[in-house]
Amino acid sequence: MTALLRDVTLRDGLQLTGKVLPVEYKIDVVRRLLAAGVPALEIGSMARPDLVAPMANSLELIAALTPAELAKCWVWVATPRHVEKAAEAGARNFQYCFSVSDAHNKANIGRDTETSVAAMPDAIRLAHEANGSIQLCLATSFTCPFDGPVDPERVLAIARDPRTEGATDIVLADTLGQAAPGEVRALVGAVRDTTPPRRIVFHGHDTWGMGVANTLAAIEAGAEMVDGALGGLGGCPFAPGASGNTATEDILFATRPSWFGPEKLARLVGLTEELLGELGEPNRSRTAEGARSKADAFEWVIR
Repeated sequence: MTALLRDVTLRDGLQLTGKVLPVEYKIDVVRRLLAAGVPALEIGSMARPDLVAPMANSLELIAALTPAELAKCWVWVATPRHVEKAAEAGARNFQYCFSVSDAHNKANIGRDTETSVAAMPDAIRLAHEANGSIQLCLATSFTCPFDGPVDPERVLAIARDPRTEGATDIVLADTLGQAAPGEVRALVGAVRDTTPPRRIVFHGHDTWGMGVANTLAAIEAGAEMVDGALGGLGGCPFAPGASGNTATEDILFATRPSWFGPEKLARLVGLTEELLGELGEPNRSRTAEGARSKADAFEWVIR
């Protein structure tokens, strides 16, 4: 059971840390992740730096990477102008994100959901003019911190809206980490079966300990890309109750893609420990904890 893993450490992972990592440090993280075999990354955001300080140097990071590196990197955007700015810096993969619930979209982006949907055709046009790809990313696809459970029909209506045509992927985000595997399986399946064909991406959080289980359920139901962050870092600064992403190490250990093995795990655990030490953040990955255990007979333990 495999799906393409996208590591979102440098965007969703850093959002809640409050610390701006130097561009040179971020470049090193990008290149070490790619060298380890991680196939896709989310590296930054066009969010206002006065609201999300760790994203302040995202444009500098984009400009410093090569076209070959940027081909594997995604940038979070919320408006057509964001697409334009990121494209000017060199980005070619854009994650156009808004919330299914109006309350969270207003808290996170400053507008209601309909306004974000209405602006998406311009964002799609600009992405295509830059010879790029754009994702439809739906935050709070399962629950909202202000309004509670989200009606799946609202997700499906947005996915079917003609104004979202042109997006290559649809990202279903369990922003609060409150979903259960059955809910994830049902929504991914409904999107797969009743909306226009797109690659389905699952973005999970591990707030209630369901991160890996939900990721596996999404893959079983048809998700072809899943998100994770090193050490389970991250969360949304505008979603009370949200905690870290599902750990990249835990997803990889559970799914075992062909490129991943004990040596690659050791490299990722080392990178995680360096990064979290720099940030002063805890390591929430159970796989990383296991890899540092004394069970030397197990090939995945780091010796």
